[in-house]
Amino acid sequence: METILTREVSDPWFAIKTRPRCEFQSRDELLLRSFDTFLPTRKVKRRWSDRTKVLDLPLFPGYLFCRFSAPQRAAVLNAPGVAHIVGAGSIPIPISDNEINSMQILISSKLGVRPWPYLELGQRVTIEHGPLAGVEGIIARADDNEPRVIVSVALLHRSVSAEIERDWIA
Repeated sequence: METILTREVSDPWFAIKTRPRCEFQSRDELLLRSFDTFLPTRKVKRRWSDRTKVLDLPLFPGYLFCRFSAPQRAAVLNAPGVAHIVGAGSIPIPISDNEINSMQILISSKLGVRPWPYLELGQRVTIEHGPLAGVEGIIARADDNEPRVIVSVALLHRSVSAEIERDWIA
């Protein structure tokens, strides 16, 4: 008989700081331990002298996201590659579900995403149409040709940008 572990949907998301280049290893280990994880990645072409390869690289190098409750904290910290849980001192600070949901929609949209400098100021918008419908972000560029929306994770001071159509914006 197979035992299925389920997480409470109300468990908050936390940012996990990993050791250098251990994001995938930590994510895989946390998945084996039945935690909900989210490692946003992007496709990058790398060229060597004899070949070109498309790699999946973390969008936020050194970070991934994990949903867990306070009693499960030790199991997360003991996972290989995990350095610590991001927070204030030893107190983890949860990340809003809205920020994670917006990031997941942005990543799954298959639009060209790339890291972007964190912005605190700017016009906050909700995208109403297109593959990013429901995403909240900040407009970084409103040129006629290539408007760009920024989705940020405030706790990490990290952001992601994507080009959008002008008529998608609310």
